[in-house]
Amino acid sequence: MLPPDVPVAILAGGLGSRLRSVVSDRPKVLATVSGRPFLAWWLDAIARHGPRDVVLCSGYMAEKIEAEFGVSHGPLRLRYSAETSPLGTGGCLRQAWEFFFPETMMVLNGDSYCAPDLAGFFQLFQESGAAAGMVLREMDDTSRYGRVALAEDGMVASFSEKGSQAGPGWINMGVYLLRRSLVESLPHGVPSSIERDHFPAWISRRILGFRYSGPFLDIGTPESYAEAESFFSALRPSP
Repeated sequence: MLPPDVPVAILAGGLGSRLRSVVSDRPKVLATVSGRPFLAWWLDAIARHGPRDVVLCSGYMAEKIEAEFGVSHGPLRLRYSAETSPLGTGGCLRQAWEFFFPETMMVLNGDSYCAPDLAGFFQLFQESGAAAGMVLREMDDTSRYGRVALAEDGMVASFSEKGSQAGPGWINMGVYLLRRSLVESLPHGVPSSIERDHFPAWISRRILGFRYSGPFLDIGTPESYAEAESFFSALRPSP
């Protein structure tokens, strides 16, 4: 289990432009999967792993997310950090930090899902002394996602943009652990991307790569969204 005082920020502000042909009346994280909002699957997983405080970093149609989930989900306390103009993943995360000021925060992309050992990730991160950690998965083709190269000590050595390299390699799963010093260094109120603008600069401060080999789903396209129901059905334990 994760310590209950480790808060979780979920990045849920994306426009979902590529998904508009099949999900046009709601933000991407509220796309329906097996009769439930996609985001509910992440909230269920967080509740099972121990944290109790979640801040939803919302933007596009933010009011619909708050109307759907309210102030709690099971044992989770939910808060909302809605951007009034696009801030990107870096800017919205810096804004959300004001809710907690923790020593360490977990950050999740709200439009993809994976099931790593979060407690193991947290323990290895604490032992490593790294400033940041990210869950990585090996894929047959990294061109859609971008590529992450690892050094022999398990730390991230470099990042490559989407489309720059095809073939097998490690990709970023959108699950992070960040120390206070990193998030406090993000410019407040300034749009930025933690993936493009900040992670490459943080390599010198050591980013732990946590290897993961389990299921992964990104609902960013109509094709991948069409796979969501069978994906979560396969995750359910047999009766």
